[in-house]
Amino acid sequence: MNLPINPSGRRIFLGTCGALGLSAYTVRGAFAEALDRTPKQTEGPFYPDKLPLDTDNDLLVVNDAITPAVGTIAHFSGKILDIKGTPVRNALVEIWQCDNSGAYLHAGSDNGNKRDKNFQGFGRFLTGSTGEYYFRTIKPVAYPGRTPHIHVKIKQGRKELLTTQCYIKGHAGNARDGVLRGIRDAKQRDALMADFVAVKGSKVGEVAAKFDIILGITASA
Repeated sequence: MNLPINPSGRRIFLGTCGALGLSAYTVRGAFAEALDRTPKQTEGPFYPDKLPLDTDNDLLVVNDAITPAVGTIAHFSGKILDIKGTPVRNALVEIWQCDNSGAYLHAGSDNGNKRDKNFQGFGRFLTGSTGEYYFRTIKPVAYPGRTPHIHVKIKQGRKELLTTQCYIKGHAGNARDGVLRGIRDAKQRDALMADFVAVKGSKVGEVAAKFDIILGITASA
């Protein structure tokens, strides 16, 4: 099967919602006059200080390595939408997160000596006409001082549109996380949550999460 090319020139790993048993995308309030935009969150200190040669959307395998990353396989997907619920095309979605040992793809990361060399740690996906993005990664884990999360940055051309973080809904560590607690409004905090649910029929315990992102723009902007 020929795979499309992402902005880095790497082949894109394609995920099929139907094959995972995921329901079709729906957006709550998509036909309302305006949606609540996804809250901003800090980029944090561990955006990769040196991007990997492999920046595709399959973070479990680096280049053509045989050994996959350690961790619970997670299918992380969603839609990039404007303030009126219109899909945003040509939005570059970047994600980065620590590996299963709590180490980031950054020279200053804790546990750097234990970093999983088979975990890509960073990936990109360019949205099409539906605004959908998809990554195969690991379920996020905690590291000292932080609850589990995935960092997400949205760009369009040279412009950065949003940097935020996605958290595991219902995780006990959320209540103690200083970055998350910085958002006072409960509804806004809830907008950063995603359910990581078991994939029906998976023999290796895969999970899937859907995280739609609402930008404070209109698609024509």
